[in-house]
Amino acid sequence: MTELAQLQALNRLFIHNYVTNDVASHDAILHFDFAYMSSDGRRINRRTYLRNWATGFDPAVIVYWDMRDEEITVAGDTALVRATNKYIEFTDGQETVGMATYTDVYVRSDGTWRCIHAQISNVAPDHWPNDGSIVCRYSMGVQF
Repeated sequence: MTELAQLQALNRLFIHNYVTNDVASHDAILHFDFAYMSSDGRRINRRTYLRNWATGFDPAVIVYWDMRDEEITVAGDTALVRATNKYIEFTDGQETVGMATYTDVYVRSDGTWRCIHAQISNVAPDHWPNDGSIVCRYSMGVQF
């Protein structure tokens, strides 16, 4: 499998782990020194991040989720995996549609890629990537 194919598969697994709240599978792809930068600027350590991961996705609230506009850059043993997620949430009878873009930084050690850093930012509607770039989609937590 090529580097690009490995990183694409890891990106899809990352998304699937989130939608299914799969902490064990997600823990296996994270670097020991992993850190997360949230869209509001908080720096979150690995332990807290994984604790939050267990309940981060509620399919009754997040009724639609996709990953689109994937771009991967490999520079030696470091890779930047970038993409955007579209979501539709229902909270208190109100629908919210939004997009967030992320950059995950992977490092390769002993032939294995591990995510060492993830950062997410909200995307203004004027910059939303189109539906033609969708890589994977979920409805009510089920991939289709």
